[in-house]
Amino acid sequence: MTKSASKITAAIIQHPPVFLNLNASIDKAVEYIEEAAKKGAELIAFPETWLPGYPLWIDSAPNAAIWGSPEAKSVFNILVQNSLEIPSQEFTKLLNAAKQTGTYVIMGANEKEGGTIYNTLIYIDKDGEYKIHRKLVPTYTERLVWGRGDGSTLNSMDTEFGVVGGLICWEHWMPFARAVMHQKNEVIHLCQWPGVHDLHQLASRHYAFEGQCFVLAAGTYITKQNVLDGFDSLQIKKSDVRKLLESINGNNKTVLYNGGSAFIAPDTSYITEPMFGKSKIIFAELNLELINEGKLTLDSSGHYSRPDVFTLNVNDDVQSNIKYKSE
Repeated sequence: MTKSASKITAAIIQHPPVFLNLNASIDKAVEYIEEAAKKGAELIAFPETWLPGYPLWIDSAPNAAIWGSPEAKSVFNILVQNSLEIPSQEFTKLLNAAKQTGTYVIMGANEKEGGTIYNTLIYIDKDGEYKIHRKLVPTYTERLVWGRGDGSTLNSMDTEFGVVGGLICWEHWMPFARAVMHQKNEVIHLCQWPGVHDLHQLASRHYAFEGQCFVLAAGTYITKQNVLDGFDSLQIKKSDVRKLLESINGNNKTVLYNGGSAFIAPDTSYITEPMFGKSKIIFAELNLELINEGKLTLDSSGHYSRPDVFTLNVNDDVQSNIKYKSE
């Protein structure tokens, strides 16, 4: 840590996106970044695939996983059309928002490359430069939507106050992925979730202690009405898609993801208790000196490691099914 001040103000965006509407969600993201920055945030974090929303129909719409389902094909088509491309005009708006506010931003997005969508975490620094991390293993029904990332995107972001890293959802139960991030000596780690329920709280608090770092556990608050309103904002005639979204369990007031965002200290204590049931921005001041105190007893990539007994080999090459001899 090279920053003279020992404290940093961070923010988690728990508001819902404009579901399935990329352009409108980008505008909302810029609005929230500006609002958080005005209130003193230096680091601003968004939940998993916030752009333009986690594909929650895969878990709660009865026909979402039926082979050849016209409704499932239609909603996937809309998600593809509203997934973020890097680079693009939409992406430039995010870069400019970070640059103009002088903040570090970590965004979760459905990212499109070629014909595949990835679950992607995007690090944006205050100069408008960026790195990405693609989720290594989509979990269960997520495999209907996303492709797999590879070791080339196990990235982090350098800041004047230390290394900021992140993993996505169930990657926090991949011991080797955690080990890679711990080796980077993170001071702040973002745990991205759709919503941060009890099991996700447990994983986030465990990560804070094992990594001896501050954790931002970020989840979205979103209702079924938010989902339907977001789709309707696209103003496209796709009655089959609306029918699929309407089939999601519950009535329009049903809360599909209940937020639960929290700031967690290296000793696993909550700096801010999990925030459930509200659409809002959550702020916290992080005292970075606590990291050194925790490292006295545990440094999993330093004095509490045993490289003479355990080593991990990481393939960080970009994976491609076509390899040219000239490369």
